[in-house]
Amino acid sequence: MGDLEKDLVYSESVKAGKRIYYFDVKQSRNGDKYVAITESKKIVDGSQENPHFTFEKHKLFLYKEDYDKFLTAFLKAIDIAKGGEIPVKVEPVEADKAEEKAEGADNPFEVELEF
Repeated sequence: MGDLEKDLVYSESVKAGKRIYYFDVKQSRNGDKYVAITESKKIVDGSQENPHFTFEKHKLFLYKEDYDKFLTAFLKAIDIAKGGEIPVKVEPVEADKAEEKAEGADNPFEVELEF
């Protein structure tokens, strides 16, 4: 096994037309496992008589601390792409701003009137 293959724990490929997707589980030097996803697309250049083939590759590295968030977002995107309902996105209110609103602190529009 060559140096490049030492860290490879598992590999699976998915052929899809001119593309191949590789899902590799690798192990880092410190023993942590991570996922490397590679899209490889076949590019044909040149003439019909003398074609020249190259492969365009794009890689994504996914580390253990991101697995759950990535999977949740990925599955949601796939569901929507298949025709699922697009969820309404509500922007979270920052904790500091929520406290300011509750207390009325530093509100430039708040005026105290004395009679």
